[in-house]
Amino acid sequence: MSILKELINDLKENVKKAGYEVETLAIEPSNRRDLGEYQLNDAMQLARTYHENPREIATKIAAVLETDDRFENINIAGPGFINISLSEKYATEIINRMNQDLFSNIDKKEKKKVIIDYGGANVAKALHVGHLRSANIGEAIKRLAKTLGYEVLGDAHLGDYGRPLGLVVLEIQKMYPELPYFDPDYSGNFEELTLPITNEDLEKIYPLASQKAKEDEAYLEEGRIVTTKIQKHERGYYDLWKKVVEISKEDIKKVYDMLHTEFELWLGESDAAAYFDELYKIFDSKGLLVDSQGAKIVELSEEEDKAPIPPLLFVKSNGTMSYETTDLATILQRKKDFNPDEMWYVVDNRQGLHFEQIFRATRKAQLVDDKVALEHIGFGTMNGKDGKPFKTRDGGVMSLKGLIELVKEETLKRINPETVPEDEKDSVATDVAIAALKYADFLPYRETDYVFEVEKFADLEGKTGPYLLYSTIRMKSLLKKAEGIDAKEAKVLPGETEKNIVLTLLELPNVLNKSLESRSLNDIAEYLFNLTSYYNKFYAENKVLTEENKDLQESWIVLTETVYKVNSMLLDILGIKVPEKM
Repeated sequence: MSILKELINDLKENVKKAGYEVETLAIEPSNRRDLGEYQLNDAMQLARTYHENPREIATKIAAVLETDDRFENINIAGPGFINISLSEKYATEIINRMNQDLFSNIDKKEKKKVIIDYGGANVAKALHVGHLRSANIGEAIKRLAKTLGYEVLGDAHLGDYGRPLGLVVLEIQKMYPELPYFDPDYSGNFEELTLPITNEDLEKIYPLASQKAKEDEAYLEEGRIVTTKIQKHERGYYDLWKKVVEISKEDIKKVYDMLHTEFELWLGESDAAAYFDELYKIFDSKGLLVDSQGAKIVELSEEEDKAPIPPLLFVKSNGTMSYETTDLATILQRKKDFNPDEMWYVVDNRQGLHFEQIFRATRKAQLVDDKVALEHIGFGTMNGKDGKPFKTRDGGVMSLKGLIELVKEETLKRINPETVPEDEKDSVATDVAIAALKYADFLPYRETDYVFEVEKFADLEGKTGPYLLYSTIRMKSLLKKAEGIDAKEAKVLPGETEKNIVLTLLELPNVLNKSLESRSLNDIAEYLFNLTSYYNKFYAENKVLTEENKDLQESWIVLTETVYKVNSMLLDILGIKVPEKM
């Protein structure tokens, strides 16, 4: 139980001692700090229940609170608002408790098993700017859910099965027809072959093959044939496909590693293929498949729909499974392999209709129990200064690696050459660039589109990732310099700024819970900035290492250590790595 929840429960007991019962306590941070830090607003409600004057009720409650040494400045305003402040003694106790155990101020959730799908990278295709928010938001929500006690598995859910990959294999065949993969008489081991193609080659082949398919119907038909061969595991074609996936996956992992995005599962659409037959039988046995011009569809519309919901394409007219069917098969696979309580999909808002179709079809076919939650966690787009999706300077689609390099160019200008050795500058600049990108991504509510300005979000001042990193590194540096001081616990925290830090720390469980409930990281991003700003004000006001009052000095060191621990935990939840120096 968090310190804040414990405090609220104790306040309820104080209200009970005054002669009144409340199920929930309406305690709010006060807008009038001169009157008090918190305000209890229950007297009016109690007045209706007990038929007494609300101010008289407030007077009785205040009298009980006066006997509790955790509170001070207890006063009544208006018809019965009770203002209270935390005593210095209690504020010091809060710091010590959190410093000894950060989780003493975190409320754990009821245990659940969740699978979160937030990758969606297409094999053989370069990760682009559009993949950034999915990776950032998904990874942070996963880490947050784990911190609050959920069992969570993140799945990359690679796009590795379907016509795009068939076209890539076809184009490789056009370019290298002599490869053994296309020789029906080849009897060797395909796994021992080295493909003369790099990931950079694949990133060029993918758009080339896609463009050819748009312009040439015969080429497109060849691509369909190759796709069918891959999906039927035809020797040679299937083996080449596996090699392409292997090469591309290795590069995809490198980019995700740069973003500190860590998937527990590296499954792809192809892994669900083994469930297609079973899935077909389930839908067919329930009479859900309807013939439509040679294809099979599933009707999804319901009477209460305010807008039409189109049917789901289950089997294409050429007999192959659709993209939607792959998602349904993946749900079936996840149920059988992991039996989760919830499945979350972190995919941009434009896919909202797709997931509405998938979830409705899942419910109709009863692929999972009704109690299993299926949730689409949508998000807006990251835009350039022109308000349009972020592009390269020549107007093309920007790769994720290109975006990281662009921001790194800017962060390199801000690396201190006196503290960071030359051979470490590149890695530090990368960490700072990732922090700049991620923090900018988290500041707005996830469904909001936002404008990313490189110079603004790479700045060491203001509401930016680099500002948070610089401040956190400075805390760590102070603590290192203070290692010779025996600071075991805080004893006195007399200043207003210290009090603001304590009150902010006390709000930590509310921020974490709200962020998980909203599936958005903007509250954590704001909280981090506010806590760090309060600490920086404290740092500017006080000379910790040269303070002559030992009780005060030790208290300040413990305060610094506590803020550092909270910052480190929250930055880790956001997937932001703190370098040693910058």
